[in-house]
Amino acid sequence: MSAVWNTKFGSRRVRRDPPTLKEAIIAAQGLTDQLLQQVEIAAALMDLPVEEVRAELLKSAPSRKAEQIVTSSGREKTVRTVVVERKVSRRVAAGAKLARG
Repeated sequence: MSAVWNTKFGSRRVRRDPPTLKEAIIAAQGLTDQLLQQVEIAAALMDLPVEEVRAELLKSAPSRKAEQIVTSSGREKTVRTVVVERKVSRRVAAGAKLARG
């Protein structure tokens, strides 16, 4: 289909924006949790050098360490530690057929 076509409501255009490096990094993070593989995937998607992608990924990547929240109650002198960890969710797309076998 061409970039401009006519409909009964008038002419329509499709805006085509090339993907950004940030979008490629997000896509790579969705595929794997390993940093080196994320760099390689994003570099392959954008046809960029691995060093450039690695630098951008390290700038934008949040810390992978678990966050620790220390709380204390007013009455007791004990300190409780709550560890919050990231859990990857792999959801099946709506309408996708699952292979059974």
